[in-house]
Amino acid sequence: MEYKKDFLVIGSGIAGLTFALKVADYATVAVITKKDIMEGNTRYAQGGIASVFGPNDSFDLHIQDTLQSGDGLCKKSVVEMVVREAPERIQELFDMGVCFAVRSDKKTFDLGREGGHSRNRIIHASDMTGSEIEKVLAGRAREHKNITIFENHVAIDLITYSKSFKRGLVTANHEDYCCGAYALDIDKNEVHTFGAKTTALATGGSCKVYLYTSNPDVATGAGIAMGYRAGAKVANMEFVQFHPTCLYHPDAKNFLISEAVRGEGGVLVTAKGHAFMEDYDPHKDLACRDVIARSIDMELKKSGDESVYLDITHRNPDFIRRRFPNIYEKCLSFGIDMTKEPIPVVPAAHYMCGGVVTDNAGKTNIKQLYAVGEVACTGLHGANRLASNSLLEALVFADKAAHQSIQELNSFSESTIPELPLWDPGGATDSDEAIMVSQNWDEIRRFMWNYVGIVRSNKRLYRAKHRIDNIKQEILEYYWDFKVTSDIIELRNIAEVADMIIQCAMLREESRGLHYNLQYPYKDDKNWKKDTVLERHS
Repeated sequence: MEYKKDFLVIGSGIAGLTFALKVADYATVAVITKKDIMEGNTRYAQGGIASVFGPNDSFDLHIQDTLQSGDGLCKKSVVEMVVREAPERIQELFDMGVCFAVRSDKKTFDLGREGGHSRNRIIHASDMTGSEIEKVLAGRAREHKNITIFENHVAIDLITYSKSFKRGLVTANHEDYCCGAYALDIDKNEVHTFGAKTTALATGGSCKVYLYTSNPDVATGAGIAMGYRAGAKVANMEFVQFHPTCLYHPDAKNFLISEAVRGEGGVLVTAKGHAFMEDYDPHKDLACRDVIARSIDMELKKSGDESVYLDITHRNPDFIRRRFPNIYEKCLSFGIDMTKEPIPVVPAAHYMCGGVVTDNAGKTNIKQLYAVGEVACTGLHGANRLASNSLLEALVFADKAAHQSIQELNSFSESTIPELPLWDPGGATDSDEAIMVSQNWDEIRRFMWNYVGIVRSNKRLYRAKHRIDNIKQEILEYYWDFKVTSDIIELRNIAEVADMIIQCAMLREESRGLHYNLQYPYKDDKNWKKDTVLERHS
């Protein structure tokens, strides 16, 4: 089946739905999402959105904190743009009905604080900020007459074509255009063709490529992989942010203990009760995430313990229950009362700072293809994302991309979009070797954790590269022999993303931000104060 809309949005988190709602007042929109509209990284974002609202804060301070966290690789113009537009974008959400926490005067936001921030500037909805935002945006999207939502649809590949501009018999230029995507309807087991004048990648994160992650199962890097296969530039994939504090419990899966707990006075301690962060950084428990994650990793290697602990028992129990209702209830369900005992925590892969390269309006190097949110590499985060700048980036760039793409829409006519070929399965048959998928899925995630994790070395990276090359060849043969399933689509994507992370990590011969290599333990501004960029050449 073929669907044609003015806009195709792949992904239904804060970036995708914000973009969709802003363009839908002018055009028709299709939103495709792997599961239901609420499932994705946005929903699980606990902390909040960073923005300047406090009387003792300023744009310059937020800009300075972001640049410092990015460790020399942020694009200053992007940082300034995002920080200065933040209050207006957050006010839009508030006006939509997002219930951000306010102070007792009911007029000003209650501002939390997180690692790397010099002031309290985290706008939040207790510890369920992402869920609250997603609920409001999804509700509005469902009600909008110009938005059609396709749930349980897994995007397979972008559809691109080239235009030739000829002078006489000489071809002067070739430009690649994106005109939609193929997607698997899981419920009907059919591949549909989605044609669009403009396509926006808003697929979120890719940290499911690691064995231990705070991300939901859908975070397999689909947008980065599809963009790269289509010819989009991808950059800085070595900068994977490991959140320092994921709940450590045999029955807990992917549950994050928000950085806001440390912002409210939580202290990291060893099993023996030693507050170890003072040994590593003058900011102690409010140091940036890369510092804390490496510090925990070093402590665990020294002690042989399975976790460290986050202790906030010195705060008033009523305050803890009121400020962190979701975390409190979740911990309690595992027999941990955070008002009386410290929470066992370990680092886990959390956020991808690299991604599909865009300009200041979210445009990629492929015509009519935008990328917004975690899938993109905009220059905001540099080598390490400042806490709670992620939802902010999604809001600002979704707004910029929406305005830019609406301006471009008027230049299109139906004749500018070619007839799109329907999906051709060729001679593919139903698979009878599902074990290949599960085996390679597990192997990739394990060697990525062990070889391309918080601390890396040349030997580990070479081992990982050797394994991923072999696995990608197996997947390629399997992909063309058998009919597509959601499992093989996602395996293909995590393998592609894993390979890009490894390649970028091998290229960067220094340690900076989230990338730490034992062979190159120091920062090298002379040679490596630049992005690592990958581009597929057919």
